[in-house]
Amino acid sequence: MKKRQITEQIIKEYIGYLSTQERSKGTIEKYWRDTRAFAQWANGREVTKELAVKWKSSLLERGYAPVTINAMLSAVNGLFRCLGWEDCHVKFLCIQRRLFRDSKRELSRMDYQRLLFCAREKGKDRLALITETICATGIRVSEVKNITVEAAKQGKAEISMKGKIRVILLPAKLCRKLLKYAKKEKIASGIIFRTKSGKEIGRRQIWAELKGLCKFAKIEPSKVFPHNLRHLFARIFYKASKDIIKLADVLGHSNVETTRIYLVATGEEHQRQMERLGLVL
Repeated sequence: MKKRQITEQIIKEYIGYLSTQERSKGTIEKYWRDTRAFAQWANGREVTKELAVKWKSSLLERGYAPVTINAMLSAVNGLFRCLGWEDCHVKFLCIQRRLFRDSKRELSRMDYQRLLFCAREKGKDRLALITETICATGIRVSEVKNITVEAAKQGKAEISMKGKIRVILLPAKLCRKLLKYAKKEKIASGIIFRTKSGKEIGRRQIWAELKGLCKFAKIEPSKVFPHNLRHLFARIFYKASKDIIKLADVLGHSNVETTRIYLVATGEEHQRQMERLGLVL
């Protein structure tokens, strides 16, 4: 029987398979990193269920967060399924549903406003408008490419992901800003946010530019990343509408439980709620 080993060629074929399944670019990149991490750790050893379990244990020992470990296991288990190695499948860690989130990682409305102010002060108009667009619509950073001149003119953007199509409405004020920026950059049609060479701006560049503002805006770097702008949108939208089903549709979630994660209160908010119960006499 041929020895089971993870090679670069196998990973390459797996990534090609994920592309045919129309997985997002971000997911494909992450699965590539995680499967390579497993292959490097295995270091040529034969892949067995026992080896995969040891890898899971090593991730725990190295201090990886349970959520991160489960995400890495998802990538590797997917590879096993693709290869027909179902007997190597590893169980996920059981994680208790979070009652509240870490306030050190929560981006507040005031933080958001400081980021915008700082970006504009530094002449980073593109970054300021990208930040505003993500936070005002709740789109994913990977969906920024769907913000086109045509979408700004129509007041809505059509987003296709994993075979699902959803329409995002763009606030009128945002549309005016987008069109003004496009005109200034001499962009008559297509994607609005581009690099100097005219290519679509990537998620890593947006992430890096946002992190670069932290020091000047005096905001903890742990709070500043594109997906946190989406979380801020979700909290403010829900506070205004109290409609989690509608919010799930806007965010493109097929499961309301995913949306619920976005709305978990901070530890401080949870503490205040407990104090208001008045059960300590």
